[in-house]
Amino acid sequence: MEFAPNNVANLESTTLDGDSAYDLLCARFRRILLLGDVESVLHWDLAVMMPDGGAGDRTEQLAVLQTTRHGLLAAPDMGDLLDRAATEDPDPWRAANLRGMRRMWIHAAALPEDLVEARGRAASACERAWRAARPADDFRAVLPYLEDLLSRTREVAAAKAERLGVDPYDALLDEYEPDARAADIDRLFADLRTFLPPFLDRVLARQAAAPPPPRPEGPFPIARQEALGRRLMECLGFDFAHGRLDVSLHPFCGGTVDDVRITTRYDEADFTSALMGVLHETGHALYDRGLPREGRHQPIGLPLGMSIHESQSLLIEMQVCRSRRFLDFAAPLIARELGGTGPAWTAESLHRWYTRVIPGPIRVDADEVTYPAHVMLRYDLERALIAGTMEAADLPEAWTTGMHRLLGVVPPSDREGCLQDIHWYDGAWGYFPTYTLGAMTAAQLFAAARDADPAIESAISDGDFAPLLAWLRGHVHGLGSRHTAAEMLTRTTGRPLETAPFKAHLERRYLGD
Repeated sequence: MEFAPNNVANLESTTLDGDSAYDLLCARFRRILLLGDVESVLHWDLAVMMPDGGAGDRTEQLAVLQTTRHGLLAAPDMGDLLDRAATEDPDPWRAANLRGMRRMWIHAAALPEDLVEARGRAASACERAWRAARPADDFRAVLPYLEDLLSRTREVAAAKAERLGVDPYDALLDEYEPDARAADIDRLFADLRTFLPPFLDRVLARQAAAPPPPRPEGPFPIARQEALGRRLMECLGFDFAHGRLDVSLHPFCGGTVDDVRITTRYDEADFTSALMGVLHETGHALYDRGLPREGRHQPIGLPLGMSIHESQSLLIEMQVCRSRRFLDFAAPLIARELGGTGPAWTAESLHRWYTRVIPGPIRVDADEVTYPAHVMLRYDLERALIAGTMEAADLPEAWTTGMHRLLGVVPPSDREGCLQDIHWYDGAWGYFPTYTLGAMTAAQLFAAARDADPAIESAISDGDFAPLLAWLRGHVHGLGSRHTAAEMLTRTTGRPLETAPFKAHLERRYLGD
């Protein structure tokens, strides 16, 4: 699909001497988004390579960047410029860009600068405390920082809720998933809450009736795991001239469009988790790298919210890389890179290993059948925390109770419980539901891709991911934020987000012949 943006050159090069309000806005948002790029890279530095003694300086730098960006976004003349630009014969491209500008402005203008700075400092302090508390299994050590951050987040939620005219939780959700509302999520999740428990019982019964797959025996040196991850990243289309693979406490993807940073964490006794983590983050990276260059440093060139971003990582990890077709190609490569021999290293055995279902306490290690329960627990808890019907000190007990209710699992410690994820301690409230929304979206998109080009699946068996990537570039990545997420999904798949494709995928993979 080709773009025909009006006056595309102005998206890359405008000055404050521009003749129109739109030109002035494009110049301003270019600076705003460039500052965001710098902030993303500095945050990566803090998470991955910053020495402990330098964390304070980096926190100060991030706080200055956040307040500077906020000042540009919430400038007194921004509303007037947006209103004037809307009258300047906006074509669909400009209209979409202005829609993104207005949304960013509304979120920024809702907050006073001192609250932005206070929340940023609270998030940085809480994240640093979490990095020490998690390995030490010491929730009490991070609790004061979490309480402060939660208080600031409630203030942010209240201020944005008033400006947006929505519930405080919806105001936070809107930061990550534009126009999404908890009521819509509740409807989708209610269907999954009904479907998944009996489905899980059926899957576990089927697994119990068959002998377990042979386990690949380690140890697996980190250097060899890294080499394997890099090889498969390249096969999928990752360009190391524009990215890195590193190690962090929590896997993530960050950086910028031309400088994509991926991290993972390794276990020398089990290569499977780190490898799938790398492939998951590669899906995020491919999306970032495929965004339209015509819209660089403009809202129209940004990703379409976090459920679409998560759909791209989960499409690669779950729909593709845990499939038998992928492992037909990858199994010999995996065995060769890790020095594996014997029945545990066949495509069949690795496929059974990668699709085994075992309820456990850790979200990032969860299979795709039990994963939604992990997300629903966090969704329920963060809504209660933001609403004030639950306090931060109640989190460990509520977490343990919820895990037992949803999966019959009791975390052995807070490290495997409420301390396992960085998100809340880093200030990301309203993010968690996008994981399961992303899983549903991934199933719906991959089904549409297979229907549109039946050769995609056979190409995957041959290690050729170009047909799939080309389809994603044309129907998801290259669109940027030209449409809303709901519009894009309906245009691409013919229907709005539904649970049916996700349930059909699970039925086919785990109970099919």
